[in-house]
Amino acid sequence: MLMLVYINLERDRTDILDRFKQAVRRTPEITCAYNVTGETDFVLVISVSGMVEYEALTRRFFFENADIKKFSTMVVMERTKVSFAVPIGE
Repeated sequence: MLMLVYINLERDRTDILDRFKQAVRRTPEITCAYNVTGETDFVLVISVSGMVEYEALTRRFFFENADIKKFSTMVVMERTKVSFAVPIGE
């Protein structure tokens, strides 16, 4: 299963940001992480075998991390297009 998770950190401080980035790098289920602008701080792409594994990850990674204020999850129902190609003009 593939999940997209929006993360809001507790505060905009460099120590919190650095700790969160390190935790992301140590977590193999997180396949991509994007620090973004707007209403959320990070968007994570998470790959798990099922909901039991995801629930265990939420307990371990999100609920036990005091730096995370809020998170919301979207479950990917279908991969309509997947590409990291960069279109280069002629």
